[in-house]
Amino acid sequence: MLSAQEALDLLLSAARTVNETEALATVDATGRVLAADQLSQLDVPPMDNTQMDGYAVYSADCTSGSASLPVSQRIPAGHVGQPLQRGSAARIFTGALIPEGADAVVMQEQCGFNEASGQVTINHAPKSGEWIRRRGEDIRAGSTLLARGTRLRAQELGLAASVGLARLPVFRRLKVAIFFTGDELTMPGEPLKPGAIYNSNRFTLRGLLQQLGCEVTDLGNVPDSFESTRNALREAAREHDLIVTSGGVSVGEEDHVKPAVEAEGRLNMWQIAIKPGKPLAFGEVRRSSHPDPAFFIGLPGNPVSSFVTFLLFVRPFILALQGAVVMPPRRYPMRADFDWIKADRRNEFLRVRVNDQQGLDLFPNQSSGVLTSTVWGDGLIDNPPGQAIKSGDTVPFIPFSELLY
Repeated sequence: MLSAQEALDLLLSAARTVNETEALATVDATGRVLAADQLSQLDVPPMDNTQMDGYAVYSADCTSGSASLPVSQRIPAGHVGQPLQRGSAARIFTGALIPEGADAVVMQEQCGFNEASGQVTINHAPKSGEWIRRRGEDIRAGSTLLARGTRLRAQELGLAASVGLARLPVFRRLKVAIFFTGDELTMPGEPLKPGAIYNSNRFTLRGLLQQLGCEVTDLGNVPDSFESTRNALREAAREHDLIVTSGGVSVGEEDHVKPAVEAEGRLNMWQIAIKPGKPLAFGEVRRSSHPDPAFFIGLPGNPVSSFVTFLLFVRPFILALQGAVVMPPRRYPMRADFDWIKADRRNEFLRVRVNDQQGLDLFPNQSSGVLTSTVWGDGLIDNPPGQAIKSGDTVPFIPFSELLY
């Protein structure tokens, strides 16, 4: 069996980024992957402006800390003032351009305005540059604003808009087909027959794929037979970049996914040394409509195994296919507030929650079928093979927030 890192390296080395791109309105590009570097065509801010409501002054006129100056003009945001005469002040509002001749802004809380005289008393000795945003201090014209491979979040879209980028080049959406094997699987809303279970993986995996911005085709449940599985693979491969299945990848007599994939393509990986999630399959399925095969990933049927292996392996593989820069999830050293004495020979990923003392509590049942642990928990401990844990030990913690975007 491959280690977790070996399996991930194999997946990422095999990934082919989709070639097709499209230009989207910036407002519609949330979650998409940028297909080219974006350069700023202007400075941000474009001119010196004020950070505060107050009075624009020449600092040398206010060295006493209690200067009275006539107010010569009023400058709201979006308006251009006149050059400031020495010995006067300009009423100015946040975001307004600094008038020529002024070199500081005194916030209004440090000033007193006399309406009768039209003068302002400056009760502060400002330094040159005080409360002024300088031209280009955020972004310089010609600089790389956003790099190719960036997954576009709300803040990236706001940054693009701040320099006037109305459209962005992005890679097309990844086309993913999913199906599920197991005659025992039943959909919610249908009567639950003896021996049957509700198909939670269908909802979990479909949701995870949608969160990653994939175009998902759900082929539903496939009967437990070699021919049905083979036909489903053939149909899924036709118009999709990736096929994801759940169940049927173990070694039982009713596990037909492995031989079906080998009949329609090939397997490059089968089983990895982690817990939960050992039966993880990776390969390719031929397609008559395209010279390149469709990728295949077969996930375990147990719901926690399926969830964890998706986060650790399928997610980074999909990001690579989408053209995104793939960064390993950050692991934070944290204190374990529990004992884990039954160390396994495999790399374990334990479901834990951060407690009020900033330590980690362990979900009491770490079975691969206990889906409540994924809702209760805040993340995973990446526990090396053969490693027991004593309360107080420092362990590597991966928050779900690192794995779910």
